[in-house]
Amino acid sequence: MRIIQIATLISPSGAYGGPIRVAVNQTRALLDAGHDVILAAGAQGFGRRLPKEYDGVPVTLFKAFKPVPKSGFSGLVAPGLQEWLNKATSSADVAHIHLGRDLITLPAASKIRRQNVPYVLQTHGMITPSSHPMAGTVDALWTKPALSNANSIFFLTPEERRGLSELAPTLSNLQELRNGVPPAALSPSSADNGSLEVLFLARLHARKRPRMFVSVAKALHRRYPHVRFSIVGPDEGEGTAVSAAIKEAAMGDALKWEGSLRPEDTSSRIARSNVYVLPSVDEPFPMSVLEALSLGKPVVVTDSCGLAADIGESKAGIVVDSSLKTLTLAVEQLIADAEFRKMAGQRAKVLAAEKFSMEVVCTQLERTYAAIARRA
Repeated sequence: MRIIQIATLISPSGAYGGPIRVAVNQTRALLDAGHDVILAAGAQGFGRRLPKEYDGVPVTLFKAFKPVPKSGFSGLVAPGLQEWLNKATSSADVAHIHLGRDLITLPAASKIRRQNVPYVLQTHGMITPSSHPMAGTVDALWTKPALSNANSIFFLTPEERRGLSELAPTLSNLQELRNGVPPAALSPSSADNGSLEVLFLARLHARKRPRMFVSVAKALHRRYPHVRFSIVGPDEGEGTAVSAAIKEAAMGDALKWEGSLRPEDTSSRIARSNVYVLPSVDEPFPMSVLEALSLGKPVVVTDSCGLAADIGESKAGIVVDSSLKTLTLAVEQLIADAEFRKMAGQRAKVLAAEKFSMEVVCTQLERTYAAIARRA
């Protein structure tokens, strides 16, 4: 099949986060299954010459910019992508749009709909009822028509499904699609040799709570001076506060923010750690946690994370509430108990392989696409 995947923003730092990782993983799996797939997106940070490949998959990228400053990802536009769609869709069997409330994917969905090309939407928890002053207008013009006319809409969690149904109550084309992670190409390279690393790898955004991670490091440093606490990720509004908190903690090399990392390098970075921690609240389905699980790393997440139930049931890590106390106790348990840490890591790898493989995701996509193509 000829498949077009469309996403909002690709950048060297991976600033757009999980949705791009999902789109890249899906594109790679579909290519491996013998389909003709191209991933199209807006782009920033590459300089004048945009790459034709990103993290090992073919991409068609277009300069993205913000006509209105400080409008975040929602204000991004990529006129070249909209123009490209005029011809690209003529040979497509289906389009797969990783939809956000932005001026790249919403206009793309509108154009594809007008061209009578079958399309599916995947919203990654980004399309929910909003009190933003502009949300009502945007939803009336673009979001609701895109949802109502989609051949299928993939959701991650029951909460996401409820939000989509609240926006467009007549939807009958919803289906659950879990995020998947490729088999780890790396063997866990860390060793419990007296020096341990606890890792936070995510965007430095308020919802991710990187400052909470710093607080955990401060609380545990005196009892465990051999443990390093590392923060990796691009600044999404919390960088200044995190830097100040790290300076105030005065832990030297035991607590560092390393900055952003290319998405293709995240696996090797996680592999060097011993424990992965994501203090986020209301995190739908974090790809960084899936990647850590696939590498056999025990994880700590909050109970509002979309993966919390699976992690808790499989004992692949520890699920906590949103408080600093429980987060600190969980991290301390994984630091102090080497056997527990080892067993949790082994269970993490089994969980990723059995419940979150890309083979399962690819099979579901193929079946959905084929059914849509037959109806079309």
